[in-house]
Amino acid sequence: TAPVCQESIVMSLLWIPVTIAAAFFQNLRSAIQRQLKTDLSDMGAASVRFIYAWPFALLGLGITLGFGYALPEPSVAFAIWVITGSIAQITFTFLLMWLFSLSNFTVGTALSKTEVIQIAVLQVILLQETISPLATVAVLVATVGVLVMTAAKTKLSLGGLASGFLQKSTAVGLACGFFLGLSAVLFRGALVSLEGESVLIKSTYTLAVATVLQSSIMVVWLRRFQPGQITRTFSNWRISLSVGFSGWIASNCWFVAFALTNVAFVRALGQVELLFTFLASVLIFREKVTLTEIVGVLLLISGIVVLVLEKAS
Repeated sequence: TAPVCQESIVMSLLWIPVTIAAAFFQNLRSAIQRQLKTDLSDMGAASVRFIYAWPFALLGLGITLGFGYALPEPSVAFAIWVITGSIAQITFTFLLMWLFSLSNFTVGTALSKTEVIQIAVLQVILLQETISPLATVAVLVATVGVLVMTAAKTKLSLGGLASGFLQKSTAVGLACGFFLGLSAVLFRGALVSLEGESVLIKSTYTLAVATVLQSSIMVVWLRRFQPGQITRTFSNWRISLSVGFSGWIASNCWFVAFALTNVAFVRALGQVELLFTFLASVLIFREKVTLTEIVGVLLLISGIVVLVLEKAS
């Protein structure tokens, strides 16, 4: 029974390193993706994360099947979850591009970070999954930390935050957080619907289906509204492939984590990517750090630590 117990402990904690890996590779993908902004439109650059990821997603599924796993049996429930999740994620991408095009997007950017709180509500409604009162407090503290860090980084004052609530960017920012959170909850629903399957085949299969669907939607949209953008990605194929590869690893890690535990825990811990950015700005770029940023970092770390300890207990 001891080996079984140890295996159970390992599986119960596996979501932690997997989520941290997801956050790291997502940060890496975003950094590489910014290099495409000079040659492509906002949506053209954003589409690369989908269009150049599907070959890797299919390859990952093929490798998983090569280990002896069988394809999960498709179901109507799975199809509904994965289609709606894919559309929600694309909607988030559109809204994010719109947010950045607005004249005053700093408030909206900060409010888009309320994603984890919205997830906690959405998963109760859609999945009937709840979190403990202590975990709820940890999520709130971590979210406040993220908001403080974002406000400090964008030099957003309390007065600016208050006045910004009356602007269009507020609604767009909240909508960004909503659809990003919604996509995570819906993908968790897709993974849970594949009952009796291993975590590995669940994640690689769901990711492959979602990525192919999203790529198809983005190709149709770009050809209709921004012709020539897909062709331009070919001249940047090295960067595009790097975006697709790092994005595929990040998405695979997210899906594995979603299959292992509650989405609110995963996305809250996923905010550790802001710590990566913070450390890089301090240690690599030698940027000055404000007291507000330090307070935000401490709040975020406190929330994450409490969340991890609560989940591990």
